[in-house]
Amino acid sequence: MESMDIAIETIESIRSAIQPDRLLDTALKLIEVPSPTRQAKGALDRMDEILSDDGFTVERHDADWPDAPAVVVRWSSGRPGKTIQFAGHLDTVHLQFVPPRVESGLLYGSGASDMKGGTAAAVEALRVLRDLNALQAGDVLFTAFDLHEAPWGDGAQITALTRDGIVGDGVLIPEYHMQSLPVGGRGLAIMEVTINRDGEPMHEVVGGIEQPNVIAAGVELVQKFLQLDKELAEISDPMIGRESAFVGQIHSGEIFNQSPTELTLSGTRRWIPGTKIEFVEQQYRSIINEIAQTDGIQIEDNLMVVVDAFELDQSHPLIDKFQSVCQAVMGKPLPVGPKPFADDGNRISTIAGVPAITHGPDAKGAHTLEESVPVKELQRVALIYALTAMVFCPD
Repeated sequence: MESMDIAIETIESIRSAIQPDRLLDTALKLIEVPSPTRQAKGALDRMDEILSDDGFTVERHDADWPDAPAVVVRWSSGRPGKTIQFAGHLDTVHLQFVPPRVESGLLYGSGASDMKGGTAAAVEALRVLRDLNALQAGDVLFTAFDLHEAPWGDGAQITALTRDGIVGDGVLIPEYHMQSLPVGGRGLAIMEVTINRDGEPMHEVVGGIEQPNVIAAGVELVQKFLQLDKELAEISDPMIGRESAFVGQIHSGEIFNQSPTELTLSGTRRWIPGTKIEFVEQQYRSIINEIAQTDGIQIEDNLMVVVDAFELDQSHPLIDKFQSVCQAVMGKPLPVGPKPFADDGNRISTIAGVPAITHGPDAKGAHTLEESVPVKELQRVALIYALTAMVFCPD
């Protein structure tokens, strides 16, 4: 990495322009609107209201999901340069809603970690850049959207935005990860299988034991996935990790001595860059078809591809500029490493061919009822985002 110096005066100018109360108020207003995936219209409308009240021109794009049009804001320096995109989803996982509260410097509530808090920090960075007219050249593109959280969503909205050219030359995604710079990540598909037989559930001693056995078919399917996982363990990347097939849920039967008519199974398939989605699908389909030959059973299944694997070009200018900002703000660049989860950066990078860096607050409790994020962390993210835009866009 070729480091660049960022003046202390520049850092302090941006830091002093960040308004902690304004940032926190934005986060609270977003969190107080429940927005489970596929039902995020209220939160997106609230974002529209917040940005419009701040004087930004807000566009709404259906992006293949008219139930909750995405929010798009473009702010330009008025001088030619690159466009940096701040991209945040406003939908949350389907858990009981937890209203926002602030205690001892921590923000709690549904989406505080994942990722309304980080998205509020991106909004604050956008405001500061506008308020100070801080970009020497280039533009900022802000996008907020629904359909992120699987299995309820499939990423179709950010995919459509990207496909339609609403994408930057570089992207920052404020998910809850800040320990490293993720330069690669595995693809992810969710496996959902239902094995059925005809007839009704029945006691084992009055004919149940003679029925086609959905549990036996399920066990055979699990064994095949376990065998596949052993084979996939040999396909690995020293940084990103190994490929895998994992079964996390299996359910069948109502009581110990009843022959059930249905078994459900779900799990994941993960792969590294270089493995084609088509191969993953063919491999999965071969296993399902083999089990489907069992007499007396039927199979309904779905392999939901969430994201493809990705790998960032570490020579891209965004990587260098971002690391220089980390050096200036946090005292050292981030170590490079794998992305521990799949997010919209996978989609944007593979569709548009532009680097998407996942970096957000050091938040806790994502996908639980105990989401929390330090308010100071939101301020740090706003500072990182504003400074990265300032050094990347004019380059």
